[in-house]
Order: sequence, then structure tokens, then C-alpha cells
Amino acid sequence: MTDKQISEKPRTYLCPVQQLESSLKTALQTAAQAVFGLEIPAASLTLQPTRKEFAGSFTLVTFPLTKAFGKGPEQIGQSLGEWLKTNEPRVSGYNVVKGFLNLEIADSEWLQVFNQLRAQPASAPVATDGPQNVVVEYSSPNTNKPLHLGHLRNNFLGYSVAEILKATGATVTKANLVNDRGIHICKSMIAYQRFGHAETPQSAGLKGDHLAGKYYVLFEKHYREEIKQLEAEGVATDVAKKSAPLMGEAQQMLQAWEAGDEEVVSLWRRMNGWVYEGFDETYKNIGVDFDKFYYESETYLLGKERVEEGLQKGVFFKKENGAVWVDLQAEGLDEKLLLRADGTSVYITQDLGTAELKYQDFGYDSSIYVIADEQNYHMQVLEATLKKLGKPYAEAIHHLSYGMVDLPSGKMKSREGTVVDADELVRDVVAAAKAATLEKGKTEGLSDTDLEELYHMLGLGALKYYLLKVDPKKRMLFNPEESVSLEGHTGPFIQYSHARIAAIRRKAAELGIAETADWNTIASLEATERELVQELARYPAVVADAARNLSPAVVAQYAYDLAKAYNRFYAEVSIFQETDVAKRSLRVALSARVGEQIKASLGLLGIQVPERM
Repeated sequence: MTDKQISEKPRTYLCPVQQLESSLKTALQTAAQAVFGLEIPAASLTLQPTRKEFAGSFTLVTFPLTKAFGKGPEQIGQSLGEWLKTNEPRVSGYNVVKGFLNLEIADSEWLQVFNQLRAQPASAPVATDGPQNVVVEYSSPNTNKPLHLGHLRNNFLGYSVAEILKATGATVTKANLVNDRGIHICKSMIAYQRFGHAETPQSAGLKGDHLAGKYYVLFEKHYREEIKQLEAEGVATDVAKKSAPLMGEAQQMLQAWEAGDEEVVSLWRRMNGWVYEGFDETYKNIGVDFDKFYYESETYLLGKERVEEGLQKGVFFKKENGAVWVDLQAEGLDEKLLLRADGTSVYITQDLGTAELKYQDFGYDSSIYVIADEQNYHMQVLEATLKKLGKPYAEAIHHLSYGMVDLPSGKMKSREGTVVDADELVRDVVAAAKAATLEKGKTEGLSDTDLEELYHMLGLGALKYYLLKVDPKKRMLFNPEESVSLEGHTGPFIQYSHARIAAIRRKAAELGIAETADWNTIASLEATERELVQELARYPAVVADAARNLSPAVVAQYAYDLAKAYNRFYAEVSIFQETDVAKRSLRVALSARVGEQIKASLGLLGIQVPERM
């Protein structure tokens, strides 16, 4: 983790490349003893992947050894390399570039690595040092508006991080905290009361979440008009914002809701019910799911209990107006409001309750909140406040702080209706995928139903990959044209690669070419074959890295690199024209494994792959 270490579990499995690396370190220790008469701890020997512009698979940096060996870095590299080439069968060659010893691994060793990889399913869990019991909270929508582009990045990130952590063998719970109460919800309700005329999703021809969003925007429109009117009458802007009639009505409604007013609660339930139906439809369409739903309307009361607990412990305090605060100045933060003077709760109130409920339900050792970086301060306050209360799960809180999504025209604003609607965006990318696929003219043999599924798979793949290939911490600009491109560094390029491999496997089956054979007769590998094995062998390290940094972008880049490597192999090496039975079988087997690894990798991103295109 970037800002705190989380509970660890012992590594129980070494992948083939890690085993090879461990063997090479042992051989280097033996070489150092033989050539220089020195014992070197394995920990001081750091092997890293050789840069692509140089021959080799593993590189030893020799600069740190100069003092102990009393030799220059190049001389050390030459001496160790020559000994290994002569005495270590795994090493077929070497080259020295300044203080870097690049080791070339024998092809027989890479064939062995490939056999070891094939002994495990492509999606086999990768043991890491990460948490064992994780709750990933994401989506967290407000029930006053539909999901938009920013929500899509959040949903895709949360789902993918959960899948990546599952791939490390962790027990993962996907949680969704629905922001179903508060002043923002009351704004939509007040606007509906004022301007709705008993409209329903059915009568309006709108999804329920879109209908609620319509009234949220209407509230803000009329609220701004009231502010302008008050300003025209000489009222200061700050005062006008607080005293505008609509805002006063919304605040009164919130108090009535918390008091259990029957009419207000009935309207709240009806409008939220519309919204939930809309959310469910969107979630299903974008391919994300949840194991547990929490609702702020059910967690804020427990949060109030924690506020009362803090008052009794003397770690919270009341101001003269009755509002409850916590002093976090010693923690480098500030004083933070926990409960308003009128007794109504704020966001942090229900967050205190939700954190406890999740711990009661799942006993997590890591609770990941997928929340935009504009809430960094809020999350620091939550953790610090829980520590003040002495809660054992305070240290387990981890904020996956991701960058906001901007439009070319600037920041999206729900209240002004300037967001990119999620449902509309998905429709657009599916339509773009359909147009691009039809242009290629390769849809023969697919039924209309199959084609519609393919267009949706490609369109959603394009959108998910576009939003996930960027490091989560980076703010990103959403370019509509680039997002729906099906060429280049995109999800559909990788999906196309999988479909190509599926076609190769079908043809191999028709020709009776087995994906298993005795490959001991293969004396050497083609460069692209060797590259493919090395790319396949990187997968466990990639998953471990992605889990450690909570970054689906690491997996996205790997899937792209693997697809590129396969396309080079496909262009340069014949599969079905190869006369050597063992080589032909190996190439089919390599293709099969790459296809399986692409499917597993994209699966971690929530992206499906087609069998035919």
C-alpha cells in the first residue's frame, strides 16, 4: 500500500520465473566464490528484467559489488558472465553493458518454464503478501441523480480492484454504500413536490434515476433564480444562498425526514424506489456487481451513537449552538463537524456507522474506499476520528484516491446538468463498436443476437479499458472520440487478438493438431516464441504489483503488451505451414495459453472476450 502497510500473509508459492531467478542467484553466489573467492549474500544480488533493446532475460547490476570485489563493474560482469556460460546450463550467453550483466537463458529452460505455466490454470490465484480479508466499497451513488462518467470510473475501478485482490487468494467483499438521505436528496424531493405534477418514470418515459436527476437540476435552476432575486433586492450573496426559500424548504424537509414525518418518508421511499430500479439496470448493463448494500438511512443512527460515545469519552465536544465537533488539530487536520446544531447528521456521521457495520459483518483487515481525490481530507478525518474513538479497525482503512474525470469543456457538474450520462455513453460506445465491426465486414456466421452481444462486449470493452488503463491516481481527460476508438492501445485490439486465437484453436482441432506434445526435440526457439513465454511468465508478478498498488492500469498494460507480442509472433512465425510436428504443436499451445491469459487478464478488468468476430 502507498500510505500504510496492511496485514500480511506469508508467500506460499513461487512462480516459474521466481524459481528461475532464485536458481540464478544461487549460481551467481557460486560464481562469485569460484572467481573471486568471496561469499555474497543472495539478498545483495538484485536481478531485474533485461531492457528490451538488449539481448537477455535477467540483468544483474554490478556497481554495488565493486567495493567487495575490488574490481570495476564491467570486469565483474565479464568474469561472472563467462563463468556462468561455462558452468551453468541455464545460461546460454551473456553481454555486459557498462555495469549491467545481461544473462541470456537457454531455450530449453524457457520450454520448461512454459510447461510449468501450463500445469496451472491461467487464472490460478497468485499468492502475495497482501491482505486476506478485504472489503472494497465503491460506486456509492446519490439517489438524486443517475450515474455519470465519473461514476463509471469509480465502478470500473472498484470492481477491478476487487477482482485483482481475489486473484491473490484474498477473501473480498464488494460493498456499495448508497447515499440515500441528506440535503441533496431533499432538493430533488422539494423540486418534485413543486414541479412534478405526480409524474412517474412510466408517464415521463424515463428511467427512475433520470427522473430524480431531472428534479435535482430543476431545484438548482430555481434556487439560483431565487438567489439572483434576493441579490437584486440588495441581499449579500452569502446571505442570499442561506435564506433562499427553496433551500429553507429543503432543510426543513431533512429535519422532517429525520423526525419520521410520514408524508416526507413516503415520498422519499417512492422516489428512491424509482432510482434503485434505474441503478440496477445500469449496473447490469455495465457488468458490475455487489455482495452487500449499505444505506446511509440505516447507518447514520449508529453513527450518531458513535458521536455520543465520543462525547462521553471526552474526545468530541459541543459548541455553544449544540453542534458536535472533533478537534483533530494535533493530527495536522482541523476541527471537524460531526453533528449539526439541529441534530441532523453530516456525511462523516454515517461514515462512522458504516465503518463499524462493515467490521461487524466481515471483520476485515483492510477496508478500501474507492473515492475521488477531492475527498482526501474527508477520508483522513474519518480515519483520525475512528482512532480517537479507539476503534480497532481504524488502521485498516485505506483510501483508493483516484483522479477526477474532466471533459474538454471543463469539470462536470451534476447540478448544472453538464455531466456525461453513463447510460447514454454506453449506448454511444456500443453504436461505435457496431459501426466499426460492420465496416470490417467480418460478421458472417453470427446470428443477430450474437452480433448484438458482440457489439456490447466491444463497446463496453473500449470504454472500460479507456478508463482503467490510466493510473488511478492521475486525473484524466475524457476524449469522446478517442474513448470509442477500436484501434491502437484499446480494449477491442486485445479482444480482437483473443478472437484470432480462438479461430486458430478451432482450426487446430479440425486438423487434429494437439496442444500437447513432446517438445524435447526442439533445439531452439524463435525470438517471438521466446518473447511470448517470457510475457506469459510475467503474469503472477503483474497481478501482485497491481494488488499491491491497487492499480488495474498495471493489468491493462500487461494485457496490451501480451496481445502485441502475440501479434508479432503471428506475423513472423508460421503455425499451420510448419512441417515440424513438435514446433507446430508448441505454437498452437503457445497460442492457446496466450488466449487464456488474455481472457484472465481482461477478466480482472471486468472485460469479456469474444470467441468469434
